Amino acid sequence: MTRTVLERFPAGGPRGSWPAEEFAGARRDEGVPARVVMDLESDAFLVVVEQRPPEQRTASGQRAPSPRAAGPRPPEQRAADREPVGAVRE
Repeated sequence: MTRTVLERFPAGGPRGSWPAEEFAGARRDEGVPARVVMDLESDAFLVVVEQRPPEQRTASGQRAPSPRAAGPRPPEQRAADREPVGAVRE
C-alpha cells in the first residue's frame, strides 16, 4: 500500500488551530479517505491518502495470488520488507 501526500502543515501552528485536521475533514466530506499523520523528521503534519496497488491479473483474466499467499517467509526477508517507522512514501 502506498501513501500520497495531499498537503503538508507545519507542526508549530497557533494553539487551538488544527489546519491539517480541517483540510483532511474537508477531503473526507468530498469522499476522499484522507487522514493526518505526523512526520517527525520534518516536524510537520501530513494529510495522506492510502492507495492499494491495482490487482494483478493472469493472462486468463483470473486474479493473481498475492505474494503473501505464497506462505511464510524467513524472518530476515520479512525484516527487509518493513519500512522505517515514520517513513512516508510520496
